[in-house]
Amino acid sequence: MRVAVYLLLLMMSLRPAWAADATKIEQAIPAINRLFAEFQVDSHAPGLIYGIVADGRLVHVKGFGVQDLVHKRPVTPDSLFRIASMTKAFTALSILKLREDGKLSLDDLAEKYVPEMQGWTYPTKDAPRIRIRDLLTHSAGFVDDNPWGDRQTPLPQGDFTAMVQAGVPFSTAPATRYEYSNFGYALLGRIIANVSGGPYRAYVERTLLTPLGMASSGYAVGEWPLDRRAIGYRWQDGHWREEPTMADGAFGAMGGLQTSATDYARWLAFLLSAWPARDDADTGPVSRASVRMLSEGSNFLAIAERNGKSGPTACRQASAYGFAVRVAQDCDLGLTLAHGGGYPGYGSHMLLMPDHGVGIFVFTNRTYNGGAAPVWDAAMLLHKAGALTDRGVPVSALLAQGYGAAKRIYGEGDVLAAKDSLAMNFLMDHEAPWWAKKLAALRGEVGACATDAPVIATGNLSGKFTWTCDRGRVAGVLLLAPTPTAQLQELTLTVKAP
Repeated sequence: MRVAVYLLLLMMSLRPAWAADATKIEQAIPAINRLFAEFQVDSHAPGLIYGIVADGRLVHVKGFGVQDLVHKRPVTPDSLFRIASMTKAFTALSILKLREDGKLSLDDLAEKYVPEMQGWTYPTKDAPRIRIRDLLTHSAGFVDDNPWGDRQTPLPQGDFTAMVQAGVPFSTAPATRYEYSNFGYALLGRIIANVSGGPYRAYVERTLLTPLGMASSGYAVGEWPLDRRAIGYRWQDGHWREEPTMADGAFGAMGGLQTSATDYARWLAFLLSAWPARDDADTGPVSRASVRMLSEGSNFLAIAERNGKSGPTACRQASAYGFAVRVAQDCDLGLTLAHGGGYPGYGSHMLLMPDHGVGIFVFTNRTYNGGAAPVWDAAMLLHKAGALTDRGVPVSALLAQGYGAAKRIYGEGDVLAAKDSLAMNFLMDHEAPWWAKKLAALRGEVGACATDAPVIATGNLSGKFTWTCDRGRVAGVLLLAPTPTAQLQELTLTVKAP
């Protein structure tokens, strides 16, 4: 009963006042269904399921194919898939929860919690020792290890201890570049276990899965009946071959989670609920501020091409690896957080668009069949349909006051009409006579302007606006000073075509 009440309160908190356009999402569904149907067939996936999360809930889910080739059970929202490296976000958020509780710092040395690392030989004499932060962002100096790391999932804890004690060769000095490491996330799993005083799996279940109502999710896949599981297959030489099921072990923290579409939608809804920052009650199992830390990218930036068909013609993304998500700014989609999952028998991909409160995910039961392209193509279909509405930034009282000053300045053609609203630098940067000349020229070119257009907030202390005038438009940007009275520190007014 307590869990049910908690979940009700949580789901209420997952729905900020803004939302995507549900009607336009529905209109785009037929085209999106075709995308994933074609991908399932073309990629030789026995089964596939995808979902769209918006407004704090799973608004659409659809399965294709079968979860096993023997009994040919159809894929359903409750079919269980291994999600491979999308597990890493659960590991990262567990670390951030321990940080939130004061149990560790991201800048602590990893060897503080994994003492077997203390005798390691680093690649150069000036190499820094590995921090927890370096493990989270794949910048600890380990070699890219996807083929090897995936097969380490069932490694016994004792064998992992011996591996760490023996030390590993470095690819680069720590904190010098990004290089994807499953071994690094296995170390994070050990840190979680040692700090929490229990198994990694138990901490994730207690801290994240149970509070979020993810009762069908976990690491020991054998705990669920076979008829619920999507069996993993490899497509090789024109035939499917069943992959061996890997048990839970020391590398589970990097990719061992099994979940359903129904459960995973709860996870994405929880993550998306962290945006925007606000005063609402913080009822989640981890604070919204900690969830937003997932998007803190490392300093190792890259210029990336968007996944999917639009990639070659779209503007390039500024991209970096955050904490278990790839963080990118996209010209059309805004802030994006994404990650794929590739595993023997499984492939998956997820995309979060926090500016719009929308997430898309896909699971398949074919080896390394991630589905990034159709996920991003689906996002672009939603964008083109007008379904991805911006949440907008509320106009603060200070910004409204500053905008009022800008309107008085233009209306009277005199910057001194709002003298009390000017920051101390304003007339030092451009004197009143300069402003009088500029305003006269603007008014002479475009005439009177209707200054009743709303200001669009870009922050609590900044905004932009466009006025329609007799002979054109005036676009403006205002910036307030970081003082208690927040006067105008900068105002720009530019003539635009009618």
